[in-house]
Amino acid sequence: MSLVVAIQMDPISRIDLNTDSTFVLALEAQRRHHILFHYLPRQLSFRHGQVHARACPLVVRREPGNYYTLGEPVDLHLAAVDVILMRQDPLFDMAYITATHFLEHIHPRTLVVNDPVQVRNAPEKLFVTHFPDLIPPTLVTSNREEIHDFRREHMDIILKPLFGSGGAGVFHITPADENLNALLEMFTHLYREPVIVQKYLSAVRMGDKRIVLIEGEPGGAVNRVPPLGEVRSNMHVGGRAMRTTLSRRDREICETIGPILKARGLVFVGIDVIGPYLTEINVTSPTGLQEINRFDGTRLESRIWDAIESRRTALSLPSVTV
Repeated sequence: MSLVVAIQMDPISRIDLNTDSTFVLALEAQRRHHILFHYLPRQLSFRHGQVHARACPLVVRREPGNYYTLGEPVDLHLAAVDVILMRQDPLFDMAYITATHFLEHIHPRTLVVNDPVQVRNAPEKLFVTHFPDLIPPTLVTSNREEIHDFRREHMDIILKPLFGSGGAGVFHITPADENLNALLEMFTHLYREPVIVQKYLSAVRMGDKRIVLIEGEPGGAVNRVPPLGEVRSNMHVGGRAMRTTLSRRDREICETIGPILKARGLVFVGIDVIGPYLTEINVTSPTGLQEINRFDGTRLESRIWDAIESRRTALSLPSVTV
């Protein structure tokens, strides 16, 4: 089976080929003789009832400094493509939501991974609220008095923007911290949305576990340990990747949410677990494949492509001829 695959992502020139999950997904697709195209979200267009993208043929290779080649751009009719990987990084803003509306016109006949409707309906910090038994004490509000009440109850809290990503804007407010009101003023100035407040989990010092689920089944995990003096464990702020295994609680969490993810067409998902708590469900552009592969000796991208090809076959559609 040779498929035409379009990858909707940020500029490929900016990625780190040693850590980027989209890169290994592209490498695996190429190994399977799929034909690749690359385009940016802003190169999407809707005209005359059809969704198009100004896309470039793409070839990838694991060669530092020479890891990709882009051909001349073409007007790609996306309804004539077999698979689209929606892999641009959040910001989960109106531009991101608009892209999901565009792709909704062609999915599932063109298989979009992940399902654009379900991506739109599952922002990371809100989707988890559907699983109240799995998450830490959580408040989502714009009401300052409620935030102060929550702090008086839990003393040690985390404050973060509802639609932030990559650890941006995450603050640890300790019991003695006098900055809460100033931070709320800043958040009100920067964001129109409510903020999310959670009980601080001291277990984060031992790591924030990223678990990759493929069709609702756990494929592997990596523990991300924050650097000294930092509450965030994201790799780009100095988090250290460490080998880990799934605990009984991790598997309980996966067993609870996995069937729901699969039913929603969320093929490739990354969840974050701190201690016994689920903190985020990442469906937009999950990461962690290369780190898990190195620790576990796996090739998770191969399992993801097995799942994509299985879903594409289930549609009973011929592949595109280019």
